[in-house]
Amino acid sequence: MMKAIGLAILFWVVAALPQAYAQPANSGVERLYILNCGEGVAGDISRWSPGVNEGKSMDFVDNCYLIKHAQGWFLWDTGIPDAVAEMPNGLAPADPKAVTWRRPKTLAAQLDQLGVKPSDIKAIAVSHTHPDHIGNVELFPAAMLYVQKAEYEWPGTNNAPRFKPEHPATKLEGDRDVFGDGSVTILSTPGHTPGHQSLLVKLPKAGAVVLTGDAVHFKDNWDNRRVPSLNASKDQTLASMQKIADTLTKEKAQLWINHDKAQRDGLKMSPDFYD
Repeated sequence: MMKAIGLAILFWVVAALPQAYAQPANSGVERLYILNCGEGVAGDISRWSPGVNEGKSMDFVDNCYLIKHAQGWFLWDTGIPDAVAEMPNGLAPADPKAVTWRRPKTLAAQLDQLGVKPSDIKAIAVSHTHPDHIGNVELFPAAMLYVQKAEYEWPGTNNAPRFKPEHPATKLEGDRDVFGDGSVTILSTPGHTPGHQSLLVKLPKAGAVVLTGDAVHFKDNWDNRRVPSLNASKDQTLASMQKIADTLTKEKAQLWINHDKAQRDGLKMSPDFYD
């Protein structure tokens, strides 16, 4: 009798434990690699923080993120074009306040170092359609492209399409659980552009991470909720920042800011990885 009572008490105690102590659900993500997809210098960072840092230059970085999932390889953002690696002086912008980009390593070479062929990557997504994020999309002509419908349909220069019409695409209208297991979720975060999106990744050991895209460009702007003057919508940008902040709290996630060199310098770069 005493043994039965003891087992009943033990069962009650375990059942009453807070959810925080429960075993985490298995993540389909196996590894996340951070790839060097560009390095540069911004001529005047007040371009991104109006009224602040006038005339101050700043180093920028550009990252791509390769995710090994149980269902296959997934690439987030493609960086500046690999062809920039052949430009000794980098790619200079028309606006001297903007970023002069260099490509120390091509995306193709970094994939090759990992033993991954472009054809191995069956799905890609881009945070938005600025050139430093879509520069190598056509390295993966058969990969399914996940992009917000608003971004896909946003006219480019001279009303040119943002992507080749023959490239397979899934046009999203909001958030999307990419693999159906909650481990990789595209978050709709418009504002920087009409269909900007960010990415929530749940790693089995390192925990959850939000990849910002350009929802925010560097930590000081995040801390002070500053909005670049060239963004499509200030109100949407602020709402998207709040959505990301809420996600960080809910998921106990880290925030990885794509262009923030100080933060990136403290992260592990490919061929090292997070799991």
